[in-house]
Amino acid sequence: MPNLRISEAAALLGVSDDTVRRWIEQGRLTEVQLDSGRKGVDGRELAELAQRLAEAPEPGATVAASARNRMRGIVTRVVKDGVMAQVEMQAGPFRVVSLMSRESADELGLDVGRVAVASIKSTHVVVEIPGS
Repeated sequence: MPNLRISEAAALLGVSDDTVRRWIEQGRLTEVQLDSGRKGVDGRELAELAQRLAEAPEPGATVAASARNRMRGIVTRVVKDGVMAQVEMQAGPFRVVSLMSRESADELGLDVGRVAVASIKSTHVVVEIPGS
């Protein structure tokens, strides 16, 4: 089961480390002990929270925008059949869905709670695993 550092969880959700710590104190997230001895959060639980936070985004006016073609996020759902896989990610406020071969999803080890990068080019999305 993937566990993440508090700072990594905060970056994935677009909030501060202190916000993640408050969510732990409030019981919205469960604190886990990482192999390094540091405190962290469970990746699956973080994925569930990311989905809940994104379900009701606040409407607002856009004053500026910047297109990005690589978005770091957390895998929130993986559906596989015999040949294909549908992988859903939450990258900040953005939900990204990618269709890929089941073999690719298996080779990447894509599972709920896994940190991944969505590379978006025209009409397709490529999911990569970031280096540590």
